[in-house]
Amino acid sequence: MIAPEQIAEIRRLFFAEHWKVGTIATALGLHPDTVRRAVGTERFQHGQVLRPSQTDPYLDFLRQTLERYPRLRATRLYEMVRARGYAGSVVQLRRVVARLRPMRREPFLALRAFPGEEGQVDWAHFGEVQVGRARRRLSGFLVALSYSRALALEFFFDQSLENFLRGHVRAFDRLGGAPRTLLYDNLRSAVLQRRGEAIEFHPRLLELAAHYHFAPRPCAPGRGNEKGRVERAIRYVRESFFAARPFTTLEDFNAQARRWCQEIAHQRPWPGDDRRTVADALAQERPRLLPLPAHPFETQLLVPVRSGKTIYVRFDLNDYSIPPHLVGRRLVLAASDTTVRLLDGAREVARHRRSYDRHQILTDPAHQEALLEHKRHALGATPNGRLLAAVPEVEALLQAAVERGEPASGQTTRLLQLLDDYGANALRSAVLEALERSTPRASSVAYLLSRARRRRQAAPLPAVHLERRPDLEHLHVQAPNLETYDELTRSDTDN
Repeated sequence: MIAPEQIAEIRRLFFAEHWKVGTIATALGLHPDTVRRAVGTERFQHGQVLRPSQTDPYLDFLRQTLERYPRLRATRLYEMVRARGYAGSVVQLRRVVARLRPMRREPFLALRAFPGEEGQVDWAHFGEVQVGRARRRLSGFLVALSYSRALALEFFFDQSLENFLRGHVRAFDRLGGAPRTLLYDNLRSAVLQRRGEAIEFHPRLLELAAHYHFAPRPCAPGRGNEKGRVERAIRYVRESFFAARPFTTLEDFNAQARRWCQEIAHQRPWPGDDRRTVADALAQERPRLLPLPAHPFETQLLVPVRSGKTIYVRFDLNDYSIPPHLVGRRLVLAASDTTVRLLDGAREVARHRRSYDRHQILTDPAHQEALLEHKRHALGATPNGRLLAAVPEVEALLQAAVERGEPASGQTTRLLQLLDDYGANALRSAVLEALERSTPRASSVAYLLSRARRRRQAAPLPAVHLERRPDLEHLHVQAPNLETYDELTRSDTDN
């Protein structure tokens, strides 16, 4: 399409100045066919020769059928006309059906929402992000108030039921209350099954609704227009917040989302009156929201777990430590989006930061020390066992050292000496630094330990425990003759 001004210029050059079509096309940078269509004279109009088509005998039948059943699929019509002798292809029939199908655009009414009356809820996918060695799917949970258009946005690494409930709790807290009705798409976390008007809601969603006193209501199937406010809000989030924004950590990303909602999304003009902002409308709506209960709804995931022969239980691709005396006992794992807790009945026996990486071993030092205390003989049966039990990070250093041609036995012996001399915490720090510097050798670890001691100006090394160093038990050290030092301090005039 070209502008009307350009059409007028083409016709002026052709009829008034008598320019040729090619000259006009070159001067204006257009295709000659575009110039011919703009001129529009019979000189350039070539009548199209209509050829008979295999669908011509069936046009009346197709037209009448589509008038009675306007949504009938072209594949079903294809089977019907084949039974009546049609020998053409389904592609050709689809073109005819697309031209004959009556287009009936459905009219809609503009819905008006009262303050505090309704909110709309939905999930949105935002691709995948890298967390350590794991690829996690990033999903955004969004609640949009229908009256004020205020938003509550929270990102999660999955669309599980627990995160679905957790998103509600945090949205109500940020909005200052809950609307009387929440409108959902027919997602699995909200609606288990539906037969016409008979709807079976998820029991956990009903518990949440009873706790906050709101009424859940699903959209009609295939009627996405019923929750158009949250659909437009998701598009707004993609364009205004998510586009070209780097992902660091989930906590940082959610902090940025909260700031964006307050500083940008809620400062945009309110659709009901552009003289006000969404924040002004939210301030008017907030007193009409249902007040929050005294205690938030519990959203932790509870999973029964049992460890094998080690002090670790596995959850979400990672291992979490437990006290040694609970190995083999059935426990309950309570997971939030930030914390993993292990429960023995009603008693909490372990707490860890939740990791979204994969194949991570999260160890509480107290559990490790307890294991060393109760199983010292078993763990100390081999040098490797005692060393790895005290400093698990040594395994990566020994593996890298062997790959570089270092003898494993010599490296292990030297590291055991450093463990006895400096302790587990200092050795762990030095091993991690050696791995970071790509110098996986016991000599490098010894240098780093010595340098750290000199920098701290630490006290002399602790006494050597002979039960850990039996090779020193029969060591004999000959006392030196101290008179040699007296000769160094004696002046020349002394007798």
